[in-house]
Amino acid sequence: MLFKLSFNNMKKSIKDYSIYFLTLVLGVAIFYMFNSLDSQQAMLQVSNSQKEIIKLMIVMLGYISVFVAVVLGLLIVYANNFLINRRKKEFGIYMTLGMGRKQISKIILMETIFVGVISLAIGLVVGIFASQFMSILVAKMFEADMSEFQFVFSKDSCIKTCIYFAIMYVAVMFFNTLTVSKYKLINLLNASKKNEKVKVKNPFLCIIIFIMASTLLGYAYWKVTGDAHSLDTADKILPPILMGIVGTVAVFWSLSGFILQVVQKMKNTYLKDTNMFILRQINNKINTMVVSMSVICLMLFMTISILSSSLSLRNTMQRELIEMTPVDLNLYKTANLPEKTVNRYGKEIIYTPEQREDSKITVQETLKSNSLDMDVLKDIVEISIYTNNNLTWETFFGNKIKEIKEEFPGLIYDTAEQIVKISDYNKIAKLYGIEQYDLEDDEYIMLCDFNSMEELRNKILSDGNHTLQIAGKQYKSKYNECKSGFIAMSTSHTNTGIILVPDNCLLTSDMKEMSFLASNYNANTDEEKEKIEEIFSSSDSGFIQNLADNGLKIDGLTKTSIMEASIGLATIITFIAIYLGIIFLIASSAILALKQLTDASDNKQRYTILRKIGCDEKMINKSLFRQIGIFFGMPLVLAIIHSIFGIQFAITMMSGLASKEDLLPSAISTVIVIGVIYGAYFLATFLGSKNIIKEDE
Repeated sequence: MLFKLSFNNMKKSIKDYSIYFLTLVLGVAIFYMFNSLDSQQAMLQVSNSQKEIIKLMIVMLGYISVFVAVVLGLLIVYANNFLINRRKKEFGIYMTLGMGRKQISKIILMETIFVGVISLAIGLVVGIFASQFMSILVAKMFEADMSEFQFVFSKDSCIKTCIYFAIMYVAVMFFNTLTVSKYKLINLLNASKKNEKVKVKNPFLCIIIFIMASTLLGYAYWKVTGDAHSLDTADKILPPILMGIVGTVAVFWSLSGFILQVVQKMKNTYLKDTNMFILRQINNKINTMVVSMSVICLMLFMTISILSSSLSLRNTMQRELIEMTPVDLNLYKTANLPEKTVNRYGKEIIYTPEQREDSKITVQETLKSNSLDMDVLKDIVEISIYTNNNLTWETFFGNKIKEIKEEFPGLIYDTAEQIVKISDYNKIAKLYGIEQYDLEDDEYIMLCDFNSMEELRNKILSDGNHTLQIAGKQYKSKYNECKSGFIAMSTSHTNTGIILVPDNCLLTSDMKEMSFLASNYNANTDEEKEKIEEIFSSSDSGFIQNLADNGLKIDGLTKTSIMEASIGLATIITFIAIYLGIIFLIASSAILALKQLTDASDNKQRYTILRKIGCDEKMINKSLFRQIGIFFGMPLVLAIIHSIFGIQFAITMMSGLASKEDLLPSAISTVIVIGVIYGAYFLATFLGSKNIIKEDE
């Protein structure tokens, strides 16, 4: 009998379960999708290094899945608590008819199992099919070959999903049993007549707290944007974060204390249609869930910031990657090695006679002497890069060094400036296809494209009179700003400074810091390029073994390794951001939806009164729509305001990696994701609430 009663109750209350059911299905599907990547990547034709990156991503997603499981578990417990409270009167009737608490617990247990099994099954089916699109997305991100793609089912991910959600359902059952055991018959029968206690707040105190909260948030916003460079350690970042949290809670606490009084003064607005009813309902909701609204707002803020920043980072890295890897190979080695030296960390380094001798010759000579067939390379350009210990960042900043050190204490100001002759740089620039420059005998050019350092250097160059003493001669800056350019390939614009000088500048051999070589592979097909790539990247290659046998080492970067590392980093960040962002968004939406559905159930009598005083269904539905819209909109609006400043801070912290110009497409993508999920919950909440208030008493 209990089984039949449970099954019939579930069918009868299907509209109550809709939000709960939707949340469970989405949670299961997303959990399966992101944990099935290990099976999906097996179908992709990727390189060994990309496989290692994918393995790292899978490991990180595994750890994050534990956190996601906790969030979903708490959400399921909260959602189930809503359903229990919704049916207190029903349980009271059961007890009146002689049913004990254990039997009621069994009914709830069976219903939980029914809903859990059905949602798990549907969620897995959705997840399995959606994971195939995830495979395509992974392949696109890693630029993998999809010619051997096939439908994949991840047994391990399925088992993992079932185990995690089984644990969640067990926790729900435990809480349900605990809740039912505390019920008293009189409270169950009168549950529909009880409302949450609303404490009346002093409106003047609330206005003062609102002003203080707004001021606190304003200061936190300024701190993370106008003074962001000073937040270079975790202990300095923590205070603005705490200010944002406290300010958010204070805003919602104070709003419920004065917003109603303010609108009441606006008679034309307050007395129009059902605005009086709507405002009082909203006021009561905010009053009774200040902490929940604050948490939802912060979760939405994290969703918007995480998605926008990560997508912006990925877009920037993809765009700059092509620009910053114009050739196949960069090789470089230190020149003029001493017998021993001490590094920046105080560790003594001793060089062998072979290493010191090799440091006196060019990179090409080292390649030839270690049995490399030079025919594998073409378009070879080799230049010398110089430094002078008398010309450092501190020297360049001159009389503004004190001001800059106060603003950026973390910079290493004794770093020697790199110096390159103009003709050498133009050879590299021609090979790279970037802008070339010319100089008079008494001029220099500062090349710099790393955003934050470029801003600092431009402060120095902006007066147009900046001079430097190089190799015993004074040189003036040709331009009153840094010019764009680079020598070494990279994932993004990371050149912190290169000084170009005329060819007649007296740069001596003892000032030479390194020999630098750039070239392309002498190959016409991808297969031929891969073979040459192995010569410089595989530890098993004869060339690298020869270097090791002779105690030598040449540092370098290949276009392939840079692109794979960059794509891998961007993909890991993007996947983690999407995973967390969507989970936070679902949790926020579900909590708001369940709270509104609970209130709709509790307030059925109020809507009945509205009908009795002459409100038609169209007016009531309009009132309900506005009420839910305001309820969903308030935390979202404040979250968006938070995000405007939070994203700017994230972009500043990722200076050189993410660009503000990529924010717009990232923001549009984020708006679409939020619009679809948040909008779906909003619509489901409206339809569910409308059905609830139509029910007969």
